[in-house]
Amino acid sequence: MGPALPKRRLRAAIAAAAVAVVGAGATAFTVVTAEAATTGCEVDYQVTAEWPGGFNANVEITNLGDTAVDPWKLEWDFPGTQQVSNAWNTTATQSGRHVTAAGVAHNKRLGAAATASFGFTGTFTGANAVPATFKLNGIACTGDTGPSPTNPPTNVTASPTEVPTGGPGQDEWNPPANLVQPLNEVWAHVEDTYNLNFRNFGWDQVMATGGTINYCVRWDSQNPVSVQTRDAIEAKLQQQYDLWFAPMKGWSEWPFERIEVDVVGWAAYDRADLQWNDSSVDVYIGDIREDAPQCSEDCGRFFHQDGNYSRCPGGAAHHYDQSLWLTQGMGGGAGGDWGQRMGQEYFVNSLNSSQITIYLHELGHTFGLDDFYDWSPTGQCCFIMKAGSSATITTFDQWMLRDWWRHLKSRYGY
Repeated sequence: MGPALPKRRLRAAIAAAAVAVVGAGATAFTVVTAEAATTGCEVDYQVTAEWPGGFNANVEITNLGDTAVDPWKLEWDFPGTQQVSNAWNTTATQSGRHVTAAGVAHNKRLGAAATASFGFTGTFTGANAVPATFKLNGIACTGDTGPSPTNPPTNVTASPTEVPTGGPGQDEWNPPANLVQPLNEVWAHVEDTYNLNFRNFGWDQVMATGGTINYCVRWDSQNPVSVQTRDAIEAKLQQQYDLWFAPMKGWSEWPFERIEVDVVGWAAYDRADLQWNDSSVDVYIGDIREDAPQCSEDCGRFFHQDGNYSRCPGGAAHHYDQSLWLTQGMGGGAGGDWGQRMGQEYFVNSLNSSQITIYLHELGHTFGLDDFYDWSPTGQCCFIMKAGSSATITTFDQWMLRDWWRHLKSRYGY
């Protein structure tokens, strides 16, 4: 592990849910003229992580009607023993199986065609089935629209929507107007906090390899791992990298179509814990550092930042740039130039989730993105790098990543 970026911290669990994410670009307004307003809503309820007796869920509400809902209130009944224990981006109450979640100050107005999200941690026994029906302000959310039960206005002005202006080929720095000030505040904080002459950011690693990242998994656990789980972990790492870097494709001389992620090695306490016999990955047994299995230091980028892997078994092709350190029973996470660390059970139990929140947050640190424990950039309440406020990468997170590339790319000749 060793020292990480110039700043590294260990956090409490940050499993959280997203707020509504708006696209980048100029604001457009639409005027709708109708003889009768319509109502309707759609709810996407996702269990984002699950462990024995507990789970995290993300709930996304879309207003399909042509009038705003202000304030909104969503209600549902759990089919089992689920109990909400903690919620964010909403005020949630529960009576028996019945749950009521209401909007809070920053998201209580749900405009026409707009989306709001919130999340919660819950407990359960037995099955953790998804609720069957939801109601938004008394209207069943079926995914369809119908006539409003109230007297509708004849002219309805929809809430602002964002028109994307980014995309492949974009070279200029033109974030959405509402993000200019907070992005400037973040970069000023970076310059006050980081040593930008540091040469082992994730950016340096990717540029040194020509667009690949090799991982070694530190299996800091007594639980066995099957070949199916091994392969699923590699696939999930690729998917999570894609979530961060797909918006970089074609932007401001970013040279890669995709960062290719490969797991080249595993380290464990006991060879019997790794339930495969093939030679597709290097295996390291019994090298204990920091009370955890360690992959060969002769193969690690953290230990050989000059790129000299001459003592690595198999040579440079078998080197690893980052470690995925999965520790049994750990809550929260840590991240830096060396890689990312979090709970083994949390990561494995999240393999069926589209986004692994703690990993995505820690991967942001690998590429220099900071924490926001004691401050928030102007106008930004909820984004993945502000631990506990979003389960997903937001537009603001993406522009912070782009800002790092904007400031560092000259060191690579771009």
